Amino acid sequence: MKQILKYAGYVLAVAAFGYMVWRFSYMIAWILAAAVLSFVGHPLVHFFDSLRIRKLKIPHAVSALLSLGLILLVMLGLLAIFVPLILNQANTIAQIDINRLAANLQGPLQWIDEQLHAMGAIPDGLTMQQFLVQKAKSVVNLGNVSGLLNNIFSVAGNAFVGIFSIFFIAFFFLKDESMFEEILLLVVPEKHHKATLQVVADSKNLLMRYFVGIMGEILGVMGLITLGLYLFGIKNALLIGFFGAIMNIIPYLGPVIGTLIGVTLGITATLAGGAFDQLLPIVLKILGVFLVANFIDNNILIPVIYSKSVKSHPLEIYFVIIIGGSLAGLPGMILAVPVYTVLRVIAKEFFQNFRIVKKLTAAMKEE
Repeated sequence: MKQILKYAGYVLAVAAFGYMVWRFSYMIAWILAAAVLSFVGHPLVHFFDSLRIRKLKIPHAVSALLSLGLILLVMLGLLAIFVPLILNQANTIAQIDINRLAANLQGPLQWIDEQLHAMGAIPDGLTMQQFLVQKAKSVVNLGNVSGLLNNIFSVAGNAFVGIFSIFFIAFFFLKDESMFEEILLLVVPEKHHKATLQVVADSKNLLMRYFVGIMGEILGVMGLITLGLYLFGIKNALLIGFFGAIMNIIPYLGPVIGTLIGVTLGITATLAGGAFDQLLPIVLKILGVFLVANFIDNNILIPVIYSKSVKSHPLEIYFVIIIGGSLAGLPGMILAVPVYTVLRVIAKEFFQNFRIVKKLTAAMKEE
């Protein structure tokens, strides 16, 4: 009876812990994001700590604050560069001459209209334009608009609270480098403290390599795409290069998404300028630039990042990304590799007796 009560107590404790993790998952996400931010900021803290103004040393808390401020300044700088470009692109789309575009696409649109009627996708007696307008009216009503505005304000408010919380927590992680480990050890049995500290140390090492590699890849790909498009005289070369590079964070599938975004931006800029006859040449130029940039990325940048940082086989990475995408969409695909890296470190430390774990983590032992 005592054994039953003992195991029942374990089950209840695990269930309670699981519920708390689920209920406050957003706070756990804040802590993890702040931890990653602190990993990136620790070298900056050490740099500021080493500075001397005559015989005066910068206080450690001020070093942490300066490091956090520098990271925030870089983020705001990126926003200051790319937000105006995005707004300019939106203005460009608004300048498209719809009537002229419709006249140029009349033939293809008529063919699409006939095919949709033949398949029964559009009711008889309605044109494709009338059908789309009818559907738009049914979707866009006052209630939906009101709900959309409420959602926007809610998301904006939650985003502000989340960003502030992440930076607030990150400041204390930067000020006290061991704080994250101390928090983690509070929920880990004492007999596993040594292994847990080893997991954190290995994860920091691998993730720092990964993030440094990713930053290098983003800058490299953005530079290649921007330069190529600029030489061809394509408008919004920097914006297209930025989106292409950001999408390249997702291995294998990212370049395809980035290319589609680049082609779309190129097409809208061309349509806004009224150069309908230049549409095909511009699309081919953009595809060519992305093809060359992705070739260099796949054969030089990606092998360096994934073989020397996360130490995973390309097939592993591919399936991890697919699983991440199915669980959490685009954010899941972006976070799949770093999350998998941490899980492999945990498995290597705590489940090394399992054959599959030995196989998956064998490369991590090679230096």
